[in-house]
Amino acid sequence: MKPLNYAMLKYFTKVEDACVDDVMDALKSEYGHFKAFKRPSMLSAIMTAEANGLLEETRFEMGSDNELKVYYRAHEEGAATINYYIKD
Repeated sequence: MKPLNYAMLKYFTKVEDACVDDVMDALKSEYGHFKAFKRPSMLSAIMTAEANGLLEETRFEMGSDNELKVYYRAHEEGAATINYYIKD
């Protein structure tokens, strides 16, 4: 099993774009019991990946709970870097 942050990054290489809720839904069955599997921690990890140039924001949307959802994607260079360092 990969570390949670690695699994999160790999997820972005397999989808067009996603918000933190999408990532959590996709990884819940395998990582839901992890201490760091909380929305604020996961959002922080995604934002760190963006700050490090691996992900980029694609769009914004207002959720049904009136919370802003920010969507990210792994651009070509970011996906190549993620896939180079984190193998399946």
